[in-house]
Amino acid sequence: MLMINMIDIIVDDDVNLLVSQQNIESAVKVSCLEARNIRQPSVCIRFSSDEVVQQLNAQWREKDKVTDVLSFPMQDGASFDADESLGDIILAVPFVQSEAMRLNLSVEAHSMHLIAHAILHLLGYDHIADDEAQVMQRLENQVMLKLGLHQPYPEYSDEVN
Repeated sequence: MLMINMIDIIVDDDVNLLVSQQNIESAVKVSCLEARNIRQPSVCIRFSSDEVVQQLNAQWREKDKVTDVLSFPMQDGASFDADESLGDIILAVPFVQSEAMRLNLSVEAHSMHLIAHAILHLLGYDHIADDEAQVMQRLENQVMLKLGLHQPYPEYSDEVN
């Protein structure tokens, strides 16, 4: 396990780390600052196999299929205690790699977007309802712009300052 401030990184034996440690830290910190003004977040990010993520998705979301990233929040409510863990994130490495190729993105850039997306979930954002999705997608664009990366939701890219 690698430790970056309060960011734990776990890489399962059968997969590779998709993002540099520095870029993981940047994606987490920028997301936390933009969304909730949290400067020293505590979070665990795991890089795992498609099979492990599929099992977790079936167990916790009753969806028996692989997905790119899962978020498991540890806090709930309007305010967040920066001294406590925000939660856990797990990425399905092979799935993320194939998704990046399909989207014509670098694996690192796509992974950073997924980490930012998952952090926003840990911070209480969601995209089930259309109005919530718009708020979350605009925030994701803001984070990605600050990271110097692509705009995942081009329909909102002209709104980001």
